[in-house]
Amino acid sequence: MDVVQPNDLEQAFCVARRRHAELCRQNQIFNARNRILGGDTKTWDIQVCDRKIKEATEKARHETFAAELRHNDKMMCILENRERRGRRHLCKALHDFQQSFQKPELRREFDLSDPLARRREFPARQGDNDARNTVSGMQRFMGEDLNFHARQRFQQEQNREWFLQQQRERKKARADQKRAEDLYTEARLQFDQTAQDLQHRERATRRAVSAAVKQFNKTQASELAERKSLEKKQEQEDDLAHISNLLRGDLLSEDPQQAVSSFGPHRVVPDRWKGMSQAQLGHIRLVQQQQMQEKLAPGGRAPARRGLGPAEGREGPRRGAVRAAAAAAAARPAQSPGRQQPQPGRGAAPAGKIFPGED
Repeated sequence: MDVVQPNDLEQAFCVARRRHAELCRQNQIFNARNRILGGDTKTWDIQVCDRKIKEATEKARHETFAAELRHNDKMMCILENRERRGRRHLCKALHDFQQSFQKPELRREFDLSDPLARRREFPARQGDNDARNTVSGMQRFMGEDLNFHARQRFQQEQNREWFLQQQRERKKARADQKRAEDLYTEARLQFDQTAQDLQHRERATRRAVSAAVKQFNKTQASELAERKSLEKKQEQEDDLAHISNLLRGDLLSEDPQQAVSSFGPHRVVPDRWKGMSQAQLGHIRLVQQQQMQEKLAPGGRAPARRGLGPAEGREGPRRGAVRAAAAAAAARPAQSPGRQQPQPGRGAAPAGKIFPGED
């Protein structure tokens, strides 16, 4: 008994279809009624109208079926969504319950019936560089690595690229060497020409510098000599002016008139006063002797001298006499221009106490 295969059925269907098409073609050709030229136009119009009516009816029926189908699809989608949502809620509740109260790892025999136990185990060979592949394990041999074919193709491509790269590098090296030789030759010629030009310029520059240095030295020497002569002349003039100022100044001449104060003839300027003259000192000594005689007198107190006012009399004979002597000495100019140093006598008062401006 032969078994019918799907290919046999397909071939038989193709043969039957070709036979049917051939019979239809023969019916159209060999039927004399259908080969008569011309036809009934009214019948054809009726047939066209009937066909249009049939097509419109079919179209309306199809549209009705399509609307009903869309409505049914929409309802089906809604029901499927509801069912899917209810199933999801149910599965979630079941999963939560199982995760909370029925965990597989809570069983006593979980380690004996763990379905993922084999998956958690490491395979015998994870890779070519696995540390567990020892010699006694016999998991890897020379040339039997996992990437042998890929590695071999990669090595071939690498060798080819290296060979092409070496060819390019040799060509480039020869071209670079030739270009370097040409540049070296050109640079040497240029350097030689530049060296010659620099030598000529250096000689010209040295000659110009020598001439400029000579001229500069001459100018500097002349300027230095002129400046020294001017400085010497100016120094001599300054020395002469300084000596003349010192000789004509009031410091060396010791003019007593410079100590006279503008507030009165009985006062002097302390920083310009050169001291008392011999006449003033003699007058002071005379007044002191008179005072000493008055103290030695039996009465102890002499009457007021002639020429003294009541104010001087109240001040006392000694102080009034000193003030009168100082005023007389300031009123009379000194006899000699030289500086006179005070020479107090035995009973004379110190010069600081006889200072004319102590009032």
